[in-house]
Amino acid sequence: MTQTLLQIDSSARMQGSTTRALTTRIAERLGGALTRRDLSSALPQIDENWVNANFTPEADRTPAQRAALALSDQLVAEIKAADVLIIGVPVYNFGIPTALKAWIDQIARAGVTFRYTEAGPEGLLNGKRAILAVASGGTKVGSDIDFATGYMRHILGFIGITDVTLVSADEQMIDAERAAQSAEDAIARLAA
Repeated sequence: MTQTLLQIDSSARMQGSTTRALTTRIAERLGGALTRRDLSSALPQIDENWVNANFTPEADRTPAQRAALALSDQLVAEIKAADVLIIGVPVYNFGIPTALKAWIDQIARAGVTFRYTEAGPEGLLNGKRAILAVASGGTKVGSDIDFATGYMRHILGFIGITDVTLVSADEQMIDAERAAQSAEDAIARLAA
């Protein structure tokens, strides 16, 4: 059975982006049916209309509310259809790019990708795998100043995706060769 991959690129750079190169290499390594989502042209920020539509029961939504959620519904459908998410995570100023945060805001939806229970929130997108292709200039992945990877692991777990692997090319401005080799080694270890 062929696995389905969702490649999400969030780097503002179209040329010379380490994370774009890594997500492509990972997709090639894993193989399978591939859907690509490029966030560089920026998704809309959620606004009051979106929030009101999201918290209106689906059966009661107006046509305008359905339209407000149409992109979000499409993004969630892409995740639901995928077995593996390959997410490019460039570290910008110690965190994730705003384009990636906008995607998260569109897909983290109560009653759709997670729900609240008496025991606390429960993710609804179980059984999926995520691979984070992380690149940074000077931030060491996993350090006290890396606010990107911990956040991504948390938000993915929040929606039910707990099988998360990091492929990192961190601290490129300190040791570019080591960063590139570290990422290549991690890709080589990935099982299809």
